[in-house]
Amino acid sequence: MRDEDRKNEKYNMKNEKITRRDFLRELGFAAGTTALFASFPWLESFAEDNQRAVRNERARIAVIGPGSRGQYLLGFLMANPKAEVVWLCDDYEPSLEAARKMAPSARTCSDYRQVLDDPQVDAVVIAVPLHLHREIAVAAMEAGKHIYCEKSMARTLDETLDIYRTHKRTGQIMFVGQQRLYDPVYIRAVEMIESGMFGNIECIKTFWNRNNDWRRPVPSPELERRINWRLYREYSCGLMTELGCHQVQVGTWIWKQLPETIYGRGAITHWKDGREVEDNVGVVYTYADGRRMSFDSVISSQFYGLEEQIMGNLGTVEPEKGKYYFEQTPPMPGFLRMINDIEQGVFNSVSFAGPSWDPEVARQNHGEFILGRKRDFLDGTGFTVDAFVDAVIEGKQPPKIAEEGYYATILSLLGQQSIDERRELTFPEEYKIDYL
Repeated sequence: MRDEDRKNEKYNMKNEKITRRDFLRELGFAAGTTALFASFPWLESFAEDNQRAVRNERARIAVIGPGSRGQYLLGFLMANPKAEVVWLCDDYEPSLEAARKMAPSARTCSDYRQVLDDPQVDAVVIAVPLHLHREIAVAAMEAGKHIYCEKSMARTLDETLDIYRTHKRTGQIMFVGQQRLYDPVYIRAVEMIESGMFGNIECIKTFWNRNNDWRRPVPSPELERRINWRLYREYSCGLMTELGCHQVQVGTWIWKQLPETIYGRGAITHWKDGREVEDNVGVVYTYADGRRMSFDSVISSQFYGLEEQIMGNLGTVEPEKGKYYFEQTPPMPGFLRMINDIEQGVFNSVSFAGPSWDPEVARQNHGEFILGRKRDFLDGTGFTVDAFVDAVIEGKQPPKIAEEGYYATILSLLGQQSIDERRELTFPEEYKIDYL
């Protein structure tokens, strides 16, 4: 989530600007439902038949870790008439107090085991610091609770695999907070890509840049690591697990392959303030046929922001902007072209002496909106939470949700491992699951 959005995330319900009905209409449910479900089977819960089946039911849900992100998710639960928030759990009283105001009828506690002991709880939302994910997720599923686990799934490769195996063994529903899977812009973009509209996708470049120290205010020094846990290695893997996991998921989704090798580098180059995680990272994922996906992040320069540039030989897609660009644009009438060339400064760079070529720079192509209009909602988080509630009521795991979340975490952790060990890695066989 962008910093400007995070500042007000507990109150910012921008997803409400696009309703579920709008969501379905945007994706052409009425016209091409069968084809859409074939490509995106996790969307079946939004079909009318499924909605009728769960319309009058309610899911009893506990939120474990209602800090800033937890409160953001709580807001969507409170807006969903099919969700009943029955517990709030946190050992940090300020977070718990803020969450009480949002869900005043919920019981509260500081020990998650009290929540898991309640037979009335159907499911838990896990929004605690990363190093606690495995402990709570495994305990919850062993206790017969469905889980919505914020990304990344876990702090280590083995912990991630343990959570996934517990999900498969227990049969409990597991969602991971990879909201792009329910974002109409991304769904439509992938649909376009799969249609061949942009030719062969040869390269995916992803980046997420900021310009701030990534810190939160600390009321007293002894709370530093507790509140700013993202900056310390025993709690987090920094940029890879907190940002990169969103973007590297795109490669698995689009190419339906795993990379053969992972090569990364990183360092603390700017924010030399005692943090233990890098503020500057870059990772390259190389596939068997030579295609590449990259992830880069610096948090001392925000000019380029965040984006996935999905590049095909016929066109490029930038989902965060909600736009796509063809390599060859239709020719325009000569007079309009001359005006456009003047406005774009084409004639300013024409060489009249010296070299007979000009350096190639980014093309001045304004592109088209993926949904036919500018994005007017934040992302797919609200729809992801709604789908989780429906899955809990129905008792049915949507296909591919858990697996996409698993591999997004594994790829980000392998990128971090390569950075730590300063060597190229081969994707380890022991972390491959029955998927793709």
